[in-house]
Amino acid sequence: MGFSAVTERRKSIAVKIGSVVIGGDHPIAVQSMTNTDTADVEATSRQVAELHEAGSELVRITVDRSEAAAAVPHIRDRLSKMGQDVPLIGDFHYIGHTLLSDHPACAEALDKYRINPGNVGFGAKRDRNFSAMIDTALKFGKPVRIGVNWGSLDQALLTRLMDENARSANPADARSVMHETVVQSALLSARRAEELGLGADKIILSAKCSEVQDLIAVYRVLAGRCAYALHLGLTEAGMGSKGIVSSAAGLAVLLQEGIGDTIRISLTPEPNGERTREVLVAQELLQSMGLRAFAPMVIACPGCGRTTSTKFQEMANTIQSYVRTRQSDWRRDYPGFEQLQLAVMGCIVNGPGESKHADIGISLPGTGEISAAPIYIDGEKRTTLRGDRITEQFLTIIEDYVAQRWGASKT
Repeated sequence: MGFSAVTERRKSIAVKIGSVVIGGDHPIAVQSMTNTDTADVEATSRQVAELHEAGSELVRITVDRSEAAAAVPHIRDRLSKMGQDVPLIGDFHYIGHTLLSDHPACAEALDKYRINPGNVGFGAKRDRNFSAMIDTALKFGKPVRIGVNWGSLDQALLTRLMDENARSANPADARSVMHETVVQSALLSARRAEELGLGADKIILSAKCSEVQDLIAVYRVLAGRCAYALHLGLTEAGMGSKGIVSSAAGLAVLLQEGIGDTIRISLTPEPNGERTREVLVAQELLQSMGLRAFAPMVIACPGCGRTTSTKFQEMANTIQSYVRTRQSDWRRDYPGFEQLQLAVMGCIVNGPGESKHADIGISLPGTGEISAAPIYIDGEKRTTLRGDRITEQFLTIIEDYVAQRWGASKT
């Protein structure tokens, strides 16, 4: 097994969600969620489209009241007119059974229902409400994600397991009991859904926590006890670098162990920040681990005292931006372009070596070096660029390479 190899993926049951299939041998899918008022059809449709165009293969929307449920069919129609074939997931809490019953058009328009077993009621009412939602899923042939959250656990189950642990000859620590409660809540709910007639190929489980180590511990146990498709994500990752680092730290460990069929990076947006940021982070996580390829990778050195000029930084930024603007056209004309790797290096120390490892690389002159930038293509030095038009010339080289390498795939 090479350094880039991931442990063989856990064998999960495939689940079809609209036009997307997760689990089994299918690629790990990227999810996201809107933060608009779902009752606002125009705003929600627009954000769903933005998330989908950014690369979110599944998009979840909040369905929290009658006005939101009534808007769902209109959102679906609006998306269809926009040419957006994106699976919509309805996020239900507390009154989901009522909303699905009162708004059958909503139930039909959604591609999947998300149910939190800790928020559907208590005692006999809990089973009745949960059963009603599963019955609706059966009626319309929809899959269900049973999504347990660390912060909204079934308190009756937690109390019972805590009491049993206290009576044990060798009691576990409270945190381990919490982990077991999360796992059992998911599995007991899934078992109940199957008893009601929902097939295992219509069930996805998630067991989200806020802390990285809790997340890893819970999913390891859950993955070992079932074959259901699993959705990964911290329930509240946080804002900015904290959210990105926490999500990557937790999800990367599980993905490396072959656990997970779909992921979401639950970032808190910066004020007026773009919701699509979480989609890009999810894609970059999967791509950096070698699990998916979404867009060309631009490798650039961090800079040091040898690179006091900002030229290589400016060039790397220009190339990264250019690649992103060309993606829609390249995706149409050159299937497979996502595998492209570019290197923009700032000096002679690692520049030539890194450039040789990339498909196309440029090694810019560092401080005091000869004013020349050798270009490496497929590991071999092909030319040297000089002057003020290096960036423009390098972009032309990229365009020619993409057309020559992936243009043939069309014939």
